[in-house]
Amino acid sequence: MIIIKTKKEIEILREGGRRLATVLYKVKEKITPGISTKELDIYAEKLIKDLSDEPAFLNYRPEGAAKPYPASLCVSVNDEVVHGIPSSNRVLKEGDIVSLDLGLRHLGLFTDMAITVPVGAVSEGSERLMQTTEKALQIGIDAAQGGNTVGDIGYAIESFVRSRKENNYGIVEVLSGHGVGRAIHEDPYIPNFGKRGSGNKLVPGMIIAIEPMLNLGTKNVVQDEDGYTIRTADGKKSAHFEHTVLITAGEPEILTQI
Repeated sequence: MIIIKTKKEIEILREGGRRLATVLYKVKEKITPGISTKELDIYAEKLIKDLSDEPAFLNYRPEGAAKPYPASLCVSVNDEVVHGIPSSNRVLKEGDIVSLDLGLRHLGLFTDMAITVPVGAVSEGSERLMQTTEKALQIGIDAAQGGNTVGDIGYAIESFVRSRKENNYGIVEVLSGHGVGRAIHEDPYIPNFGKRGSGNKLVPGMIIAIEPMLNLGTKNVVQDEDGYTIRTADGKKSAHFEHTVLITAGEPEILTQI
């Protein structure tokens, strides 16, 4: 069921989104060769708790999962698409790219955000992958106009990616954006591909998370034995960007920004 948020809930989510963006950009500043992914997780959790908020992912158990997620921050490196579990043994090195995916619960309501950042100097291909994925997110947001449909968002993202001169990016199809607010994951399901005019209609008051995931090679992915980490099937790099967005009668409003 799609939940239309009240004016009070929207105000809470605006503040929660601002707080989440502030935290995530502070974590981004810590990215450097030699830091472990666990250190990033500890820092993110501390920043959230210092705000008297709660990390949304810690101990969250998605439907079908054998165990709760054991960290506050998802840290996915190189060929890890999403849901990478932080570890003190996973140390970032020059040339890596790393996705930081974080959720925050403020006054009982959830926002969700992700960015992919370079570790030191990275290859031209990695840089282009990140830039294209971030641009695809903005293209998707631009299509999230009240009166449009979920399919319009997916169509816009897919059309942009396919128009790139490289034309070799795999759009991950088995993972998608989603509604968010009263729960971490709500309806509707928002794929990063689709047909114009298809799917649920976008109605003012809806809060959605749009999150394209692009791979340098195949669109296919596999899951690690840890039950969470999703990797590209061919071992090539992946990038992921996400914003929580409010649907309005006019231009969509990005909530996860400072």
